[in-house]
Amino acid sequence: MKTVLRFIAASDLHMKTDSDKERDRLLRGMELAYRYADADDYKKIDALYLNGDFANHGLQEEMERVKATVGQCVRPETEVVYTLASHEFMASDGEAGAVLRFESLFGQTPDCHKIIGGYHFISITTESGCHIYEKKQAWLKKQLQIAAKDYPKPIFVFQHPHLTDTVYGSILWGEDEIIPILMDYPGVVDFSGHSHAPVNDPRSIHQKYFTCHGTGSFSYFELDEFDKITGTIPADAEQCAQFLIVEVREDDSVLIRPFDILSGEFFGVDRLIETPWEPQTFIYTDARYRHAVKPVFKEGSAPFVAVTGENVEIRFPQADCTAERPDSYTVRIRDLSSGQIIRQINVTSSYYLYHMPEMITVNVPSVSPGKYAVHIVANSFWETQSEPLCAEFEVK
Repeated sequence: MKTVLRFIAASDLHMKTDSDKERDRLLRGMELAYRYADADDYKKIDALYLNGDFANHGLQEEMERVKATVGQCVRPETEVVYTLASHEFMASDGEAGAVLRFESLFGQTPDCHKIIGGYHFISITTESGCHIYEKKQAWLKKQLQIAAKDYPKPIFVFQHPHLTDTVYGSILWGEDEIIPILMDYPGVVDFSGHSHAPVNDPRSIHQKYFTCHGTGSFSYFELDEFDKITGTIPADAEQCAQFLIVEVREDDSVLIRPFDILSGEFFGVDRLIETPWEPQTFIYTDARYRHAVKPVFKEGSAPFVAVTGENVEIRFPQADCTAERPDSYTVRIRDLSSGQIIRQINVTSSYYLYHMPEMITVNVPSVSPGKYAVHIVANSFWETQSEPLCAEFEVK
């Protein structure tokens, strides 16, 4: 199907003045995106949306560095649009100062309705951190009414925080003020960030009344779960640079392509929205929880247990990633003499890395002398579990 429009949806750049990491990742990301576009029949990237938290502390020098970096890596034909959010408001002069700096430096208004390639793009800056209050809600409603006159076409909406209880990351990092407004416009494809949740997580797209998608980060990952042994920020969180390349096709369908900047590869989990304005056709719904298959370990997989004093190291191979990557693993250690479970550990699979580690290692300190069994299951994103890997070991 012929592409007629292409744009990049990104967020959480967190540009700093004392580190080049995020700047270099933006430069590399745009270089790779243009390389991809140049090789396609449709050569253009029509827009880049940097959707909030582009400046780590909202400082003048950070915003200047963003502008300089964008000027260095974005071609003239690509329209660049920014929204502001909580991190832009962190400077000593707060939200008001940030808006003045932004308008002076970038020459844009914080809230913006553009028509790009015949499609409506509505972006809105939050208030008081990540809220959208009555005045801006009224503005958004008016812009949606205008955009809806071009039905049937997708309407692209951008705000920094996720909409609560939609995409992965929206429980901890979501806001719900504009959900009742967007519900009347099923053709909306809404892009949000704030959480730093991985774009290749299948829960990063959500459809119910309209479509939502998370936009990742250039800085570090965070997970919307609290049972991980590392907490919400995994040990390899810094290996994070992701965005979305979004393509509109001549039949007005929308193809969302999660992209990993560090590897220079698409994740291979493209999401096609064939008729964005028809909820009856939505496939990225919560029904996925009811139809998910269980993860499976490859034949011959087994855990390896090494005991050094009272410290136990458990290593095991990743579950099969052919159908879908596993989300995490639950490791249980049972005392064989009493039958009691003495440890329960949940560890991420690092599914958010393009090159996942082949083996998972779990270190368990301070295990009392005795004989134990270890029981490992792979967890899907949809709350299903594999058959276990098992082994026995002794701490002397």
